[in-house]
Amino acid sequence: MFTEVLEKAFNEQLKWEIYSAYLYIGMAAYFEEKSLDGFAHWFKAQAAEELMHASKFYKFILERGGKVILEEIPKPPFGFSTPFEVFEYALNHEKEVTKRINDLMELAKEEKDNASQIFLQWFITEQVEEEASFNNIVEKLKIAGDNLQSLVFLDKELSQRPLDLNQIFLLTKA
Repeated sequence: MFTEVLEKAFNEQLKWEIYSAYLYIGMAAYFEEKSLDGFAHWFKAQAAEELMHASKFYKFILERGGKVILEEIPKPPFGFSTPFEVFEYALNHEKEVTKRINDLMELAKEEKDNASQIFLQWFITEQVEEEASFNNIVEKLKIAGDNLQSLVFLDKELSQRPLDLNQIFLLTKA
């Protein structure tokens, strides 16, 4: 059974996971407006992954006897100038998500909630991968600079990311 403090914190993280998807959908739209469909595809896949993360929190809250409370999701920023700016912003966002997951783990330890600690360990590992993925693209964009050929090449590379929309719908019990 959840403590009230953990239930509230897990619901806050649920909101952040949904916000992350919302943010990445907005970033995908930026790239589609620029006809960089590979970049857009990559962010759509990332948004789907974030919704899958949200569904894990949703299910875990309910499995622990908690109540899912959906809060207002803030409007994501817009008006980015370059692909580099978008990915740099997204990398910093992922670093904030990592901090929040680590803070949740510390709270679960304080509350002596072993089940939550085990659940959160997957997210800690996942955040290492998330930050590395974003950082890799940021570094490639630094190398590309203003070279349009490099940008087109990277756009093609990013279009190859698998996009499994079935991942999103983990809310069902099937």
